[in-house]
Amino acid sequence: MPAAHPRRTRQRGRTPPAQPLLPGGGGRSAGSRRRTHPRRTFARRSQCPRKDRQSRGEAVIAVVFLLLLVAIMIGMSFTGHAPSGELMGEIMLLVGLFMLFFGMGIYVGAALGVLGLIVGYAFSDRPFWLFIGQTIWNPSSSFVLVAVPLFLLMGEILLRAGLSDRLYKTLNIWLNRMPGGLLHTNIAASGVFSAISGSSVATAATMGSVALPFFKGKPYDPKMVLGSLAAGGALGNLIPPGITFIIYGLITETSVGALYIAAIGPSILVVVLFIAIILMKAKTAAPRDPDGPRYSWGEKIRSLVDLTPTAVLILIVLGTIYGGLATATESAALGVVAAIGLAALDGKLSFKMLNDSAEATARNTALIGLILFGAYLLNYVFTALGVPQALAQLVSQMPLPPWAIMLLIIGFYLALGTFMEGFSMMITTIPVIFPVVTALGYDPIWFGVIVVMLVEIALISPPDGTVLYVLQGMRKDGGPITDVFSGVLPFMLVYILAVGVLMVFPSIATWLPTVMR
Repeated sequence: MPAAHPRRTRQRGRTPPAQPLLPGGGGRSAGSRRRTHPRRTFARRSQCPRKDRQSRGEAVIAVVFLLLLVAIMIGMSFTGHAPSGELMGEIMLLVGLFMLFFGMGIYVGAALGVLGLIVGYAFSDRPFWLFIGQTIWNPSSSFVLVAVPLFLLMGEILLRAGLSDRLYKTLNIWLNRMPGGLLHTNIAASGVFSAISGSSVATAATMGSVALPFFKGKPYDPKMVLGSLAAGGALGNLIPPGITFIIYGLITETSVGALYIAAIGPSILVVVLFIAIILMKAKTAAPRDPDGPRYSWGEKIRSLVDLTPTAVLILIVLGTIYGGLATATESAALGVVAAIGLAALDGKLSFKMLNDSAEATARNTALIGLILFGAYLLNYVFTALGVPQALAQLVSQMPLPPWAIMLLIIGFYLALGTFMEGFSMMITTIPVIFPVVTALGYDPIWFGVIVVMLVEIALISPPDGTVLYVLQGMRKDGGPITDVFSGVLPFMLVYILAVGVLMVFPSIATWLPTVMR
């Protein structure tokens, strides 16, 4: 894709950070703002219509998925474990319909719902109008699902309250003299903000708007700056209270609290690996900012006062969950009340701010809900037809060890993540993949952490990573999108390495939930 023209970038390339954000992994529109979507802006600059890019990308998904299924079926036929002709026909029909709908550019939530209706009408003896209402009502009335709009609302309030600016400045005082300097601040500030936002796109957008001005005139490689901000944004869903864990728990009926506890170890692992990458890069680049100010220990200690609001929110949201005092939904409600209180103490609370936050939350919740309800309808039809159960039985009979099948599943997610948003990827695949994984004997909580990590990798995977386009839209220098792509690659590879480490040492995720049970 050709690089953006600098002059056009200066005219169109930046959107004010106060505009409402869509949640990380939330479908094709994830990471957008009310007026200007960074990916749309880039599409206009490169003279490549958004619908054409979407159609090509999603057509590739369907084609690759179809070819993969055909290859698996052919390979199994040689081993004597081929599926029945009826199941084979149903799978081919489903993939063919996916190819048709996504190739036409139909919104993923509508495509899932229509596909469920078509398949239900074609294969089920029960009229679809008898179950469609109940199928959609059951998840929409779930108490767990209420946590999603509450966490989104808390993030929107914090975004407008200016909490992120104080957080970044304080962490910079502590980390600016380390080899890598401000790059470490990017990771640390993103990690802390993730613990109160629950959204990767919101984290990347917030930290990008705060951090990029700090690097003006500094001796840092722009690629590493953008890469570290993208990597930090990719912590938003992994570090509790990530919204993706709530959706996974709702689909698979897994405890959200246990998922949050299990994510602590992997989150620390990923952050440590990110810091290691920056330290390695600092050997060949500027090791630290030579013109950066030096702070005394007294100044550093006094700066911790600015971390008090963040610490209070983390204690309220995560402390109540880990302490068994509240569910994820109840802690989200407490977090909203605390965020409003902190905004009032800081003089940022106003009716307009609350109205804008509520409006953005309603829009984002509707976006997530449409995808989720469409997926539930399709999942109901799949379950009624026995497709997940048949696939689970089929995979369990394959002449491969469980770890090899798990590697194939991870590879499939990594490939899919280069062309599909993480949230949509998870919603459309988990209902089918989850029974296969449990049939192989893997822990659902461990697999949930793996899936969320793969979703995060999808958010920073070129050429379609949502977080990458969010950061590109915030740049004032008008540089090409390839700077973001090349800058994030080392961090993306490290993220994949972390998934491999979790495969070899699953206790990183499973030990803490077992101890705290």
